[in-house]
Amino acid sequence: MRIASASLLTTVDLAGTFVFAVEGAMTAIAAELDLLGVMVLAFATALCGGMTRDVLIGASPPQALRDWRYAVTAFIGGAVAFAGYSLIRRIPPLVILDLDAAGLTLFAVAGTEKALAYRMPALIAVLMGGITAVGGGSLRDMLLTRVPAVLRIDVYATAALAGSAVMVAARRLGLSPTWSAAIGGLVCFGLRAMAIRHHWSLPRAAEYHW
Repeated sequence: MRIASASLLTTVDLAGTFVFAVEGAMTAIAAELDLLGVMVLAFATALCGGMTRDVLIGASPPQALRDWRYAVTAFIGGAVAFAGYSLIRRIPPLVILDLDAAGLTLFAVAGTEKALAYRMPALIAVLMGGITAVGGGSLRDMLLTRVPAVLRIDVYATAALAGSAVMVAARRLGLSPTWSAAIGGLVCFGLRAMAIRHHWSLPRAAEYHW
């Protein structure tokens, strides 16, 4: 069971790393950064959420710094985006948003699983799933001197937290790590996808100010 859980965590983590590296690199290219800037944002977007999680739960040094596959995957994602930008930008926006939702889901699942593997309490495991999912994107936005998308975009971090919570609940009910991750991931992706299509958003103070 431990071997299966570790394999699941690594696979999901690396998949999320690639997706978010491409997304971070595309944002950097749109902001007219040079090749170095593209690679820096690809690395930050893909790995800084997971590194923050690892530091907080005591998994030091972070896995992304101990395992060469993480950095290589992030840089490959950045290079793919840089080389294929003219093709990638032709992809319909809805598809890009769905890919971002997939990356969000993968990191939420990986973050939650890692926290559970380190025997973190349920609430902390949910929070670590959220931090893993949105931490890199938040740093990316701060490097570009703009308000992080997680604080203004419709139902983004909320979807990650919901998926993480369902995943933790499934584990508490005795489901296997694989099934728990699948169910939590479906909740996260489904909620984010529905929010994109129906423009769901959380309440804002201005809406209740008379």
